[in-house]
Amino acid sequence: MKAARAKTPRRPVPKKPSNPSLKDPVGVYCRVRPLSRPDQECCIEVINETTVQIHPPDGYRVFRNGEYRETQYSFKEVFGTLVVQKELFDVVAKPLVEDLIRGKNGLLFTYGVTGSGKTHTMTGSPGDGGLLPRCLDMIFNSIGPFQAKRFVFKLDEKNGVDVQCEVDALLERQKRDVMPVPKTPSGKRQIDPEFADMINVQDHCKVEEVDEDNVYSVFVSYIEIYNNYIYDLLEEAPFDPIKPKWNNCNTPVRNGDFIPPQSKILREDQNHNMYVTGCTEVEVKSTEEAFEVFWRGQKKRRIANTQLNRESSRSHSVFIIKLAQAPLDADGDNVLQEKEQITLSQLSLVDLAGSERTNRTKAEGNRLREAGNINQSLMTLRTCIEVLRENQMYGTNKMVPYRDSKLTHLFKNYFDGEGKVRMIVCVNPKAEDYEESVQVMRFAEMTQEVEVARPVDKPLCGLTPGRRFRNQAFREELSRKLEIRGGPINGETEEQSVSEMLLQSFPPLPSCELLDVNDDQTLPKLIEVLEKRHKLRQMLSEEFGKNVLAFKTMLQEFDSSIVSKENYIQGKLSEKEKIIAGQKMELERLEKKTKTLEYKIEILEKTATIYEEDKRNLQQELESKSQKLQRQASDKRRLEARLQGMVVETTMKWEKECERRVAAKQLEMQNKLWVKDEKLKQLKAIVTEPKNEKPERPSRERDREKPVQRSVSPSPVPNAPPVRLRHRRSRSAGERWVDHKPPSNLPTETVMQPHVPHAITVAAASEKALAKCDKYMLTHQELASDGEIETKLIKGDVFKTRGGGQAVQFTEIETLKQESPTGRKRRSSPSNPNPPEDAADSEWTDVETRCSVAVEMRAGSTLGPGYQHHAQPKRRKP
Repeated sequence: MKAARAKTPRRPVPKKPSNPSLKDPVGVYCRVRPLSRPDQECCIEVINETTVQIHPPDGYRVFRNGEYRETQYSFKEVFGTLVVQKELFDVVAKPLVEDLIRGKNGLLFTYGVTGSGKTHTMTGSPGDGGLLPRCLDMIFNSIGPFQAKRFVFKLDEKNGVDVQCEVDALLERQKRDVMPVPKTPSGKRQIDPEFADMINVQDHCKVEEVDEDNVYSVFVSYIEIYNNYIYDLLEEAPFDPIKPKWNNCNTPVRNGDFIPPQSKILREDQNHNMYVTGCTEVEVKSTEEAFEVFWRGQKKRRIANTQLNRESSRSHSVFIIKLAQAPLDADGDNVLQEKEQITLSQLSLVDLAGSERTNRTKAEGNRLREAGNINQSLMTLRTCIEVLRENQMYGTNKMVPYRDSKLTHLFKNYFDGEGKVRMIVCVNPKAEDYEESVQVMRFAEMTQEVEVARPVDKPLCGLTPGRRFRNQAFREELSRKLEIRGGPINGETEEQSVSEMLLQSFPPLPSCELLDVNDDQTLPKLIEVLEKRHKLRQMLSEEFGKNVLAFKTMLQEFDSSIVSKENYIQGKLSEKEKIIAGQKMELERLEKKTKTLEYKIEILEKTATIYEEDKRNLQQELESKSQKLQRQASDKRRLEARLQGMVVETTMKWEKECERRVAAKQLEMQNKLWVKDEKLKQLKAIVTEPKNEKPERPSRERDREKPVQRSVSPSPVPNAPPVRLRHRRSRSAGERWVDHKPPSNLPTETVMQPHVPHAITVAAASEKALAKCDKYMLTHQELASDGEIETKLIKGDVFKTRGGGQAVQFTEIETLKQESPTGRKRRSSPSNPNPPEDAADSEWTDVETRCSVAVEMRAGSTLGPGYQHHAQPKRRKP
């Protein structure tokens, strides 16, 4: 066993190498069968010669929540309901038959749901033959005069073919005639009327360019794949094809009346081609004989009655046509006895069983098991197509699961580049088959993307072409010459006439008996007869010599004509060889140019692919950035609107809050000023009255009459903007001051007087003056406790507020005051002992009269109490 394993190589070079650079896609065609009844709802519409459109039926749309989606599918060609079988054959099957005669393989299979017309397309109907009988008719129309005699080609059991000499073939034919095997029909035998109309094809289609120097033989076989088992339909075994007897264990019943068919095994030959071992292969010589073999196997095929089809195929059928051809020898008489020169090509016509859903077919028991195996094998076929497509499109190297099903395992060589593959998708436009038709369309669309390597042409045998016709011409010319010059054609009659003449002209020999010595008549008569015979002999000799000379002359003339023809042929051959050499050089140049262009095209395709990928990436990036910018812009607009609303709301809130606070501060400062005013009035009264008089407390009845409503000062807002702190600094030459001197201020007699350069002197603080300067100084006078006037210079920094106005932050206070060294009170100005009351009022003014701004003391200043000015209207004295 180890030695046997050592002899098994994995994958050597195949016999028929394919050209990987030249690939053809799988040709997928669509055929739409007509509706059974004109009132049926149709869901498939033919748009043009390459496109069909499928739309869901009305009930499906209601069931699917009203969805309506039309889908279009493209094929190599679409055949509508009015297309006849001949048109379909000319487009789909005729190129496969031409390739078969040229030594190339082909695979044609029909695919579709149950009841879509697959078997009708492949087999046909009475009066309208399908693809299979038309293929057979075209083959025999093409090779009819060049067929070899029976048993010249003999198939072996290893998917090969041998060639026999005429003697061996004659012995085989004699054995076959003696054996009691039912003979295949001959041309004179009456055809079975059951299928006579199917093969009565009047088209007489044939291949134009057939090699006349070859001899051909056709072999057919017919198998079916049932429940993933292979059975030979041509095997002579009595069994019931409709109802095979199986027990509950799925094994055949053993009894004398029923002999179950034996399943066949798939094997791989030395060229790694798959074949069915032990399959019956019949040599046929005519269309009628081949179709009768097919019909005999068709009767054994498993069919059953289901809810969807009265005669539903329960198995995949494969009709294989093998064509063996070999060249004639150099003389053009016999087949060349070299096995290497034999070419064996095959055409497989496959009628797949229809995919079906068991809930629609109402299958059960054996029918349910059959439907499961059918769907499983079709699913495996689809998986293989998907993996092939993925490997070719994305450069992957996944293993194709051919061995998962006998159907795909049998035809894996075709997808590996052993021949051309074509598929006819049959669809039924009725609404009930909508979902199955959609799945079939998707599979067909995916199959079109699979490419199969194109097989190379068969090599030439190297012998001179035209051998058969030259041999026939030689035989005809020889017969004509012999006929003219007494050759063997009319030689028998001439020879017969000469012999008759001789027999008639030869006188009978007289009696030679001498009874008497003096008899002088017997001898002279005998001498006379002998002399006549001698003359006849000389005449015959002369005629024979003349015939010999004539024959020699004829042979010489024939030799001279042959030599002249050979010279002429040699001249023509030399010219043709020169032309062929030139054409070969041109072909080589064109091949080199083609390779260069293919290389450039490949580079351009790769470059275009890269650019397209970059373009898609850039477009995606641009779209994403555009979307991002749009989102950001929308967010910005929303944020602006939100901030605008918040600003308006906050502005209104703070305006109200500021108004409330200003009102509260006004009220508070009015109260303080009123208290100070009362104190000043009391002090004035004390100063102006005599010492012995006691000061009277001023009446507050007037104030009590008009009480002022006070409001509680609001607490500081946490989000209020902090007050900008100013560091103390010396005055520079570039600073401008606002010198605020109220008109009520009194001149003092002090030596030191306040002097501010580059100052704008104002009587009342104004926003216009504050906008021009960055320093502010308020001159404030008040009466000290010792009776002297105390002048305070309140200084601050001017800065802009957020609202566009001006604000003053007070930083320091300078005080100017006179004191007596003896401690005696003195006045800063001459006193009037008896001033009038009005004069006293004008002389002693309150702070409010001298300053038109309110003063507020706030915490947080590094210099002690801080002062801040706010514009206030002047308060009238009570």
